[in-house]
Amino acid sequence: MRGQQKIDSERAHAIQEALIREHYLSGEATGTWNQASEEAMRRYQADHGWQSKEVPDSRALIKLGLGPSKDHLLNPESAMTTVPDPPRAEPMPTTSHSAAPGTDPAPASSQTDSAHPQ
Repeated sequence: MRGQQKIDSERAHAIQEALIREHYLSGEATGTWNQASEEAMRRYQADHGWQSKEVPDSRALIKLGLGPSKDHLLNPESAMTTVPDPPRAEPMPTTSHSAAPGTDPAPASSQTDSAHPQ
């Protein structure tokens, strides 16, 4: 099996405290991830419209204030917490003519040669 198999006691304690603060769990935070903790997390996730099969969900942890640390950021309250979309490439010009700035060269099909009338 790969990945985290159970929640360590420090993390379980922090999640339990957050669930108690949000009134989804009662009693004291024990640091042991148990059935009551799991059920409270399922209710919290369902109440926010998130999936409740896998607990804890990353969105729930972030909403509970237990997401990634922002300690290293200068302005954590306004920092982006998602990755921005990659920049879009600008389309390449389709003409091979060099035009002066601010001018729009006419398409080749509309140009006529005044020296050789038809």
